[in-house]
Amino acid sequence: MIRVLSTSFKENLRTAIGSVRSQKLRATLTVSIIAIGITALVGMITAVKCIERKLSEEFSRLGSNTFSIRSGNNARQGMRRGQSSKQVEVISYDEACKFQELFKEDAIVSLSVFASATATVSRGGLKTNPNVSVLGCDANYFELSSYVLSQGRNFSSFEIKDGTNAMVCGADIAKELFKGGVSPIGQTVDVSGRSYVIVGVLKEKGNTFGFAGDNQCLIPLTNVRKTFGDENSEYQISIAVKSAKQLESATESAVEAMRVARADGPGEDNSFEVNMSNGLVEQLMGLISGITLGGICIGIITLISAGIGLMNIMLVSVTERTREIGVRKSIGASSRIIRQQFLIEAIFIGQIGGVIGIIFGVLIGNIVSLVIGVGFTIPWLWLLLGATISFVVSVASGYYPAKKASNLDPIDALRYD
Repeated sequence: MIRVLSTSFKENLRTAIGSVRSQKLRATLTVSIIAIGITALVGMITAVKCIERKLSEEFSRLGSNTFSIRSGNNARQGMRRGQSSKQVEVISYDEACKFQELFKEDAIVSLSVFASATATVSRGGLKTNPNVSVLGCDANYFELSSYVLSQGRNFSSFEIKDGTNAMVCGADIAKELFKGGVSPIGQTVDVSGRSYVIVGVLKEKGNTFGFAGDNQCLIPLTNVRKTFGDENSEYQISIAVKSAKQLESATESAVEAMRVARADGPGEDNSFEVNMSNGLVEQLMGLISGITLGGICIGIITLISAGIGLMNIMLVSVTERTREIGVRKSIGASSRIIRQQFLIEAIFIGQIGGVIGIIFGVLIGNIVSLVIGVGFTIPWLWLLLGATISFVVSVASGYYPAKKASNLDPIDALRYD
């Protein structure tokens, strides 16, 4: 019995493959539709997994015990509740320094300010494009950020205090201005017309969601005030505690100190925002989950269309092969064997499309990984799910045509013209 079933299966498989070969155009179109659906599904998921990996890498360096303070706009909320409100202004340098004096928790505090996004760095006849970011910071900034030095050193206390023209540059700037193995350390460059001595070079990290971290330079905070001085510059305060147990009390103390530094009166909302590093991760992951859901919906809609197309091609195939079905039934083929033949044909087409879609989906997803600087990623669970979905679509789309073929009367089928 088992040998008979095996023989009939092999025969049906050969017949299915022969049918696909004889209907190359139809089969190619149907395979393409299924492949597009699986590509959309697997490609989107692979890309999302790459982004998740990048996020995890970036925020693991920051740690979960950090938070930052920057100016916010809660005035509207206060007005809606009928409370007094004031015009929210950026956090000034004096307010940031006053916060440092008032904040007494055992924590690392760093001040930073964004100075420019259109600077040009030059050396001799070489210069960068006018899109270099300039950030002013203190010596603690490197402990609280994801930046790592590949060469040189951090700013000294003297450089921070006196605001000397020292600079830590990004990897792209070092590559562009120092070719042929020349070390950037100790070299003088011009930043928008001002001379700076390079004391360190940041380790290459690639682009992170559109931000070119390798195309920026860091200079002492006090130097920014002298050379890029702007009363409207917004200073950001970053804080890191030693353990998670201190996080709640440190956050409360920071809010109290900042309210005093900003002169927020009783009954007024905070004129600033406290952003937890883990909270930001959760927000981004929530956004990514929404993108994932959108990709899944697109893939499913495409696969439904593919299923309809596959069902249509199988129905046409049944109609065109009516006489063939009649001949096979007249020489002893049972309805089960006929049904099996057309189901195998549908599954064969569906699985070809599934395999092609999985390959292209993984490749497209990993193009994203190359862009954001993450290693090759293979979402095995989603690959298995993609193969399963293509199989289910094939069976669901092929069942009705297969059943219709198996129910044909052999006499009527032989008379069909």
